[in-house]
Amino acid sequence: MADVEELWHGLSPPYEDLFAWLEGRSERPSTDHPGRFRPAMLAQAIDEAIDFAKLDPADYAAEWKWDGIRLLLDGAEDIRHLSFRERRTRLEALVAATGSPRIDLSLLQPFASWEDLARLRADPPPGDPRRAEGLMLKRWDSPYLAGRPKGPWFKWKRDPHLIDAVLMYAQRGHGKRSSFYSDYTFGVWREDADGARALIPVGKAYFGFTDAELAQLDKFVRDNTVERFGPVRSVRADRDFGLVLEVAFEGLQRSSRHKSGVAMRFPRVHRIRWDKPAREADELATLERMLEAGAKANSDQLDRRLAPPPPPALAGGPPPPLRG
Repeated sequence: MADVEELWHGLSPPYEDLFAWLEGRSERPSTDHPGRFRPAMLAQAIDEAIDFAKLDPADYAAEWKWDGIRLLLDGAEDIRHLSFRERRTRLEALVAATGSPRIDLSLLQPFASWEDLARLRADPPPGDPRRAEGLMLKRWDSPYLAGRPKGPWFKWKRDPHLIDAVLMYAQRGHGKRSSFYSDYTFGVWREDADGARALIPVGKAYFGFTDAELAQLDKFVRDNTVERFGPVRSVRADRDFGLVLEVAFEGLQRSSRHKSGVAMRFPRVHRIRWDKPAREADELATLERMLEAGAKANSDQLDRRLAPPPPPALAGGPPPPLRG
């Protein structure tokens, strides 16, 4: 499958050369096509309880995991077969040669043990990106492989943000979940000018729970439906009654498309709070404070990046004063 993905982007319909090769009637089509798509390499999520015991820290490099768009730079030569160490060396030379202030190479993060790396992940030093999702671990000797191979690359995300929200709406799922209400819209409390509190939707989640928990959630939705809108059910949610979900998410941003004014990144159900009253769920002001804290961190980071470098130290001390 990886070979097909590698080839078909550089061929033209009706892909006669590709089908001839797959049927054994001709040689493999050439991959020499400048600017065409190359399958990306993806990382496996690391299992802290299992993987670290089997891995040697000396075999891996660590970088910050950035939030952004993945791309491959197409050049005069295909170097995906080279080791990460060799590819990294070439990348460093390329960035140095461009001399552009708009290109920022993510620095390798030194560590001697997994404990060192855990401390770095939990508390990045001043100057490092607070917007980083976590760390990437890359084997020094790994080639660039299409897909998500197990072992060469791992991602170790930082602990997510958590809030307590109230289930407001539920929608049927798809595929094997089509008979369950498995897509959940949740909200937090907002206080109006008169001091009255009402729930306002802030996100939607459809994973993070077990099959057993899905059955419990589905029953709660069916037992507490107050309105139906096609495939969507409105669930009873007020100050004195409601199901609280502990929601995990990676980040927040402003959004004019949402009534709440905020949008969550990768929300999912972290825990079902059967024990918590709906009135004790979080407020929109909590998310606003998170946004303000993130904006300040980003502003501080930008100020550091734009600040002029300090003047070079002069050998022998400061110059003598000028005399008229």
